[in-house]
Amino acid sequence: MWRLGLALMLSSVIGVEREMGQKSAGLRTYSLVGVGAAVFMLVSTHGFNDVLGNPRTVLDPSRVAAQIVSGIGFIGGGIIFVRRDTVRGLTTAAGVWVTAAVGMACGGDLPLVAIATTLVYLVVAYLYPLLVRKLPRSRFAPSELRLEYLDGRGLLREALVQCSQRGFTIADLEIKHGENGGHGRVTVDLEVRGQGSIAELASELNELDGVLAVHAGDANEFAY
Repeated sequence: MWRLGLALMLSSVIGVEREMGQKSAGLRTYSLVGVGAAVFMLVSTHGFNDVLGNPRTVLDPSRVAAQIVSGIGFIGGGIIFVRRDTVRGLTTAAGVWVTAAVGMACGGDLPLVAIATTLVYLVVAYLYPLLVRKLPRSRFAPSELRLEYLDGRGLLREALVQCSQRGFTIADLEIKHGENGGHGRVTVDLEVRGQGSIAELASELNELDGVLAVHAGDANEFAY
């Protein structure tokens, strides 16, 4: 039972980080994945003791662990979305995969490995984004902008001018009217490419009169 408790605690720590980021897979999903993986490992280790007394019975406990690794791919596959050349949700799926590994380590009586893996995840989740922002960007690297504004004010044209002035080119554009029940509200997804600062561009767009919200990020991590 203490292994299940440890799996719940560590997977919940990872889930809280995802929940704070308002991701599609949050606290409940990650907690269940971690605890479920731990249960599978416990079943693999202790669930067949009643038949192991037979000298003709030979079992390989690692077979259940191998099925967890392959089976968790179904959850990851349901989280990842591909639209044209843009992949979304990849980091979320990787987080689910790592959480399953944490649960397996707890169920396999490897608490130090489980705790260390959770700490590594937190380092990657909180410190690596700071490192990524300092890396030089390729002018061909795609970034994603989601712009929400009031219709009928010519804001899309003005936003495109701002992108051009910042040295960005528009690779893809998708317009949605009245999303989330907002009458007269327009949501535009822009895929832009350039070496400029996407954060500074988002800040400038947010200052435009009539703009309700601006979300920016790497195209591959926009829904991570």
